[in-house]
Amino acid sequence: MTEDNRTADAAAVSDGRAGDADRSDVAGRSHGRKQAAGEAPEASATLAKARDISRKIEKAIEEDPGQFRVLTGDRPTGHLHVGHYFGSLHNRVRLQNAGVETWLVIADYQVITDRDGVGPIGERVRSLVADYLAVGIDPARATIFTHSAVPALNQLMLPFLSLVTESELHRNPTVKAELEAAGNRAMSGLMLTYPVHQAADILFCKANLVPVGKDQLPHIEQTRVVADRFNSRYGKVFPRPHGLLSEADMILGLDGDKMSKSRNNTIELRMDADETAKRIKKAVTDSERFIAFDPENRPEVSNLLTLAGLAQGRSPREIAEKIGDAGAGRLKAVVTESLNDFLAPIRARRAEVEADPGYVEKVLHEGNERANAMADATLDEVRKAMKMVY
Repeated sequence: MTEDNRTADAAAVSDGRAGDADRSDVAGRSHGRKQAAGEAPEASATLAKARDISRKIEKAIEEDPGQFRVLTGDRPTGHLHVGHYFGSLHNRVRLQNAGVETWLVIADYQVITDRDGVGPIGERVRSLVADYLAVGIDPARATIFTHSAVPALNQLMLPFLSLVTESELHRNPTVKAELEAAGNRAMSGLMLTYPVHQAADILFCKANLVPVGKDQLPHIEQTRVVADRFNSRYGKVFPRPHGLLSEADMILGLDGDKMSKSRNNTIELRMDADETAKRIKKAVTDSERFIAFDPENRPEVSNLLTLAGLAQGRSPREIAEKIGDAGAGRLKAVVTESLNDFLAPIRARRAEVEADPGYVEKVLHEGNERANAMADATLDEVRKAMKMVY
C-alpha cells in the first residue's frame, strides 16, 4: 500500500505496510460525557481526534479493506464472556468478513505480567481458540497464534527497549495503575515493559490497525513512538499503527461492577442456558419496580437492558418501555431469553469445535507456523537495518 488521498486525512490511515512506501480484557464511551466524567480538555481533544480518525478508517475499509492489517487478541486468564463478545469479538468478525487481514494473538506470556503463575494455561488457550471459532473467526482468513510459540516476536523486545526510557514506561496508564495497585509489592520488569511487549505484538506482523477502547489509546501511541524511533535511527521498516475505536456500550458485570473473569460476574460464551439463567437471576438491580433506561441513576438496571438490547438488536429504551412496571423479575426473564436465543448458535458451534480437539490443535499449529514465518522475516529485516547480519 502507498500513500493516497482516499480519506480526508490520508496520513492518518495510509501509512502503509512493511515493505511498501511510508507506512491494542471492552468498549468505547460517548464523547459527549467527557466533561461530566472529569476528563481534562487535552484528553477530550485527543479522544475527539481519535474518533475522527476511526470514522475515516471505517470509510477507507469500505473502499479498500486490503490496505489494512489488524492485530488484536486476549490474555488466556479465563473464559471469554458476553462483554468480550459485544465489546470486541463481533467487531473482529466484522473486520475479517469485510476483507481486512486479521491476526489474533493469544498473549500467554502476558499472563505473568501481574500474576505469580500461569494457572491452567493449556485449557485456557484452547478455550480461547474454541470461542474464536464459535463466534465466526475463520482460520482460513485469520491467523490465531500464541506469544510463547513465536521466538522472533519476543526477540524484537530487545531493540525496542533501547528506544524508550524508563520514565516513559512509568507514565503509561496501565503501568501507572499497576504500580498504584501493587502497594508494597514490587512491580515485575515484565509489567514495566508491558507497553513495549504490546508494541512487538503489533509491529512484528506490521499491523497498521488495532481495534481498541479509549483507555488503550496510550498503548497505540507508545507503539507509534517505537516505530518512529526505529525508523528514524535505522531506516524505514515499520508502519505507524492507528487505533480503531470501538463504539460498543460499556458492559458491566452482573454485580454492577466491571465485567471481569476474575470477579465471577460474567456470562461466559461457553455456559449453557440453565447456567445463564441462574447467573442472571442473581444479577443486581434496584428497589424501583418501574423499569427505565437511565444509565446515570440506575446503572444496574440499565446494564441489563443494554444486554437485552444488544442481543435483540433493539434500543434498550424500547425494551424498558415494553417491560414498564412489570419489575425486575420480568426484566431478568427478558434478558435471559434474549441472551440464550442470541448465544444458541454460538454455543452449538462451540460444542462442535470442542468435540474435535484435533481441529483446535490444527488451527493453533497452523497459526503459529504463519506467525513464525512473519516474525522471522521481520526480525531479519530488523537485523539488516541495524547492520547486525554477520
